[in-house]
Amino acid sequence: MSFLDYFLGSRRKSASVAKDRLKLILAHERSDGTPDFLPALQEELLAVIGKYIPVEKDQISVNMERRGDFEVLELNVLFPDQH
Repeated sequence: MSFLDYFLGSRRKSASVAKDRLKLILAHERSDGTPDFLPALQEELLAVIGKYIPVEKDQISVNMERRGDFEVLELNVLFPDQH
């Protein structure tokens, strides 16, 4: 399951979705700070955004940080000037 399928509403059986979520959680818990999925997430976001707006790989950054009891996923995209 790609990260964007989850948000864009691709229908799957709940057991399969739960399994994928568990894999994400376990991968994140086992990592020593930076989750393993962030580079793949950045590539997928670049592909999706690139369908609508031309952006370069270095114009997208994806970061995850802990703030108290929460994990914050931060996405920054620099869009080209449309003048």
